[in-house]
Amino acid sequence: MMKTTASLKPAEVEKKWIVIDAENAVVGRLATFIAKRLRGKHRPDYTPNVDCGDFVVVINAHKVKFTGKKLEDKIYYWHTGHPGGVKQRTAGAILNGRFPERVLEKAVERMLPKESPLARKQLTHLRVYNAPEHPHAAQNPETIAFADLNAKNVRSA
Repeated sequence: MMKTTASLKPAEVEKKWIVIDAENAVVGRLATFIAKRLRGKHRPDYTPNVDCGDFVVVINAHKVKFTGKKLEDKIYYWHTGHPGGVKQRTAGAILNGRFPERVLEKAVERMLPKESPLARKQLTHLRVYNAPEHPHAAQNPETIAFADLNAKNVRSA
């Protein structure tokens, strides 16, 4: 019986590709699931300082749902870099705008550790698409039925 904790080495990591359909999925619940997969925390041999997470492909990102009144009340802020350059936009405006996948990307980004080179690298393993198809079929991704994991994961309205 071993008395030491086994740590993964970067060469020992086997990364998988997974596909998640985001249609009618609740943004926060989906983002936590994706962040957990990107970090590798779902693995029994998780090592915090090694990139042991999976590649995640999300399809139908423009069809995600918010609970409550977050569609009108949740505001995303950014700064242009100029004096008085604070801009804002609601979540509904972003979802109906030109790049609706940014809602999910920002939610996942903000659930990863801040100011960490490892977290920035793990975020590059996330691919978000608004269409029901994706260009990663050659990687033989495993499809995960996110809606079937818990009844609270999806909203119909």
